[in-house]
Amino acid sequence: MIASYQAQCQARVDAALEHLFRPHLAEAARLYEAMRYSVMNGGKRVRPLLVYAACEALGGQAANADGAACAVELIHAYSLVHDDLPAMDDDDLRRGQPTTHKAFDEACAILAGDGLQAMAFSALSDASADTLSDSTRLHMVRALAAGAGPAGMVGGQAIDLGSVGLKLDQAALEQMHRHKTGALIEASVVLGALASERAGPDDLKALKVYARAVGLAFQVQDDILDVESDTATLGKRQGADIARDKPTYPALLGMDAAKAYAQELCDQALHALRPFNASAEPLRELARYIVERRN
Repeated sequence: MIASYQAQCQARVDAALEHLFRPHLAEAARLYEAMRYSVMNGGKRVRPLLVYAACEALGGQAANADGAACAVELIHAYSLVHDDLPAMDDDDLRRGQPTTHKAFDEACAILAGDGLQAMAFSALSDASADTLSDSTRLHMVRALAAGAGPAGMVGGQAIDLGSVGLKLDQAALEQMHRHKTGALIEASVVLGALASERAGPDDLKALKVYARAVGLAFQVQDDILDVESDTATLGKRQGADIARDKPTYPALLGMDAAKAYAQELCDQALHALRPFNASAEPLRELARYIVERRN
């Protein structure tokens, strides 16, 4: 089921994203080319899938979730462009292709990331694209800003950079990853729920528990794959975290315990969805997919 659902959502969000990469200035054509390269070069689209699945779980319409689906993917892409820069992780490969600063240049990559971040909020706040109320749209903008900013993803990246070579305990490692990876995943689920315009307080509470569990599970599985997979499968350099002496779950817990923890988090996510009916099945399948994926 998840493969067909993933293909359907990928096609939907990719079509919406394509419309955004039309240069407004001829002189900025190379910048737009770099932005498009950073977004439209593959990717699992996990965050847009979570947006659509959360919206549908509450009986909402996918068309009202398109702006949010584009926004979270644009934020994710911008974060990868900047993470790959020499000043941060200094990576040469992303999704099996040269990173943006290698395919273009460092200055262009920085500007592409800046442009993608601004474009995300433009896509989310475009009132011509859906039937959402202004109050819902404002709530969504605030949720994305919180998830992407210094209290969320950016703060997590700062903690990550400051943790190289340190021996973190599990609580500190989880604090870092709940921000760096988990905050945008949680924002994706919340945005989807808000886009349904049917989310009550109890719905949001349960979905946030789900999102926090899958967000952390995603990172635990990433750490496992960094050890067990290979560069061709991952589409990025295998063993990069080990080479940089970054703290990881397999290093801290051991491989078997890390795998058991990923499954425990998946179970927590599924438990959080007990109040929801069959409309939430894509969310359940996504939780399973996150801990079973091989790249």
